[in-house]
Amino acid sequence: MKKGMKRLGLGLLTAGVALTLVACGSNKEDKKADSKKSDTLLVSVDKGYTKYIEKVKGDFEKENGIKIELVEKDMFEQLEALSLDGPAGKAPDVMMSAYDRLGPLGQQGHIAELKLSEDSRYDDRDKQQVTVDGKYYGAPAVIETLIMYYNKDLIDKAPTTFKEIEELAKDDKFAFEGEKGKNVGFLAKWTDFYSTYGLLAGYGGYVFGKDGTDPKDVGLATPGAIEGIEYATKWYKDVWPQGMLDIKSTGDFIDTQFIDGKTAVIINGPWAAAGYKDAKVNFGAAKIATLPNGKNYEPFGGGKAWVVSNYAKNKEMGQKFVDYLTNDANQKEFYAMTNEVPANNVAREEAKKGDDEIARAVVEQYESASPMPNIPEMAEVWAGGENLMFDAASGKQTAKEAADAAVKVINENIAQKYGE
Repeated sequence: MKKGMKRLGLGLLTAGVALTLVACGSNKEDKKADSKKSDTLLVSVDKGYTKYIEKVKGDFEKENGIKIELVEKDMFEQLEALSLDGPAGKAPDVMMSAYDRLGPLGQQGHIAELKLSEDSRYDDRDKQQVTVDGKYYGAPAVIETLIMYYNKDLIDKAPTTFKEIEELAKDDKFAFEGEKGKNVGFLAKWTDFYSTYGLLAGYGGYVFGKDGTDPKDVGLATPGAIEGIEYATKWYKDVWPQGMLDIKSTGDFIDTQFIDGKTAVIINGPWAAAGYKDAKVNFGAAKIATLPNGKNYEPFGGGKAWVVSNYAKNKEMGQKFVDYLTNDANQKEFYAMTNEVPANNVAREEAKKGDDEIARAVVEQYESASPMPNIPEMAEVWAGGENLMFDAASGKQTAKEAADAAVKVINENIAQKYGE
């Protein structure tokens, strides 16, 4: 879901605008929502989930005497429309949301507080993803995170340490034809903040303090984060071709090098696998190699949750349907039909034990992933961190100067927009 993940962070920027178009307290609409129960539950899903809902909804309809009506709509478009569609009585009762959207949606009263069913089997990281101000605003359904891909025609097995990866960068087999002395044995889109965060976090950096809930504590200029930036800078200066600094085209460059058999190892998300399969790359997938400091790479852990609209006429039934969709059996079916890694721990373990290397890599990597903060202030991190790595890797600034500058921009924007 490359498109989706790109929009997770950027989506917060537009969501902040859309969600403020209508002023509504988190409980004002709630008081009237259940006054008239409906015998129909309107569920909005992306096109790729329609067959899944159609398959599993029948038993729920019979058991609860209710009709599940489906509408196909892009998840992000649906969420952005909620602030207007809800008061107008046109919003769906149940839909999906990216984890990082839950903060604005919950705080502004557009989605309802939920309880997590014991049948859903979540761990603390899963619960953190859907917690806003100490309350649950979604039921985890999908987990996603960056993983490592390797070309099986070029290397026998996935590297487990960055020391092994550094050795690839010394192999003339991966010399870049266009620039003398440069090597493409390993490539990562570290000019993109989403992609580079796992490196910074692995060295001790963090977005916000208190598990991502304290926007007054931005940890992207800690000594550890600076050390991570300095490590990445060595790759840009000593190993990678000049094109790796081109923020707009780096992703395409990496994909082309990997697909053409020039690059042995890359970091990307599970959404990229379909393109590599179509290109007939003989690839494998694994957890990202251990960093030079001996710590795990800690990319953002994201995904999607089922949520209930705060404008729903029957939120109680919406809660029941969400519980139903996230139980063991239906999350296993979800994985079987969509190939997306389920959040339910029982279904997740089953996916991990199967033959799908992508699923196994996602599950293993997710265990050391950092939940993406879901508070509204996260929007300023994407904007402030946009040029962080570029400014350091290009030599425009030192690692410390680039980190300090990014944090300054983030803090100033948060103070201006949120008064913090």
